[in-house]
Amino acid sequence: MADMALDLDSIQEALGYRFQKTALLEEALTHPSWLAEHERAEVDNQRLEFLGDAVLQLATSILLFEAFPAEDEGKLTRIRSALTKERTLADYALVLGLGEALRLGKGEQRHGGARRPSNLGDAFEAVLGAVFVDGGMEQAMAFVRRLAGPALADVDGLLAVENPKGALQEYTQEHYHGIPHYETVSVSGPDHEPRFEVAVVFHGERLAHAVAGSRRAAECHAAEAALRVLLERDHAP
Repeated sequence: MADMALDLDSIQEALGYRFQKTALLEEALTHPSWLAEHERAEVDNQRLEFLGDAVLQLATSILLFEAFPAEDEGKLTRIRSALTKERTLADYALVLGLGEALRLGKGEQRHGGARRPSNLGDAFEAVLGAVFVDGGMEQAMAFVRRLAGPALADVDGLLAVENPKGALQEYTQEHYHGIPHYETVSVSGPDHEPRFEVAVVFHGERLAHAVAGSRRAAECHAAEAALRVLLERDHAP
């Protein structure tokens, strides 16, 4: 990084948190590949990532416990899983600009390490760990709440992305006391590249259909579309 102090200021502004010990943030942004190439560098972000992972699980659990007092353990666990998976953490890191700030070795940088989900997810957890060490659990909670909060406004949509068929079945059972079923409308194309058209049927109505290269994929796409149909219908003025 050409100007670490400038980058740290920019990252702190994006984080919405000002470090008392900026060395912690610097550590959180240091990938092991950088450490291998710089003799003066003393520590990478892996210890902070280890701590941040635990802080993330606790902070997210508290957030969900407070936000959804009527939900059971199973659904809370599924929501937490969706909020803490690698892809989600990588998205958080991209929003915060951590990819551009992450200190990487030349080889890792050359091979796209600044956008690799595993690197970004680790960097996010390391930064969260650094916030916890520097400011305590209250600041860590506030940090997680700012990032995860918007997703909680559409939990059904969040879960649908994770497991469309499961989310649709859970919704129909809860709100309509029934479950959907899937009909294969057609199979076309050559054997090496088939196309499956599948429809979701619920209470005798075809809610949605989708086409994909496998029956399972078509079912998932159709389930996601069907859930959107029901959500829009149920929340229409």
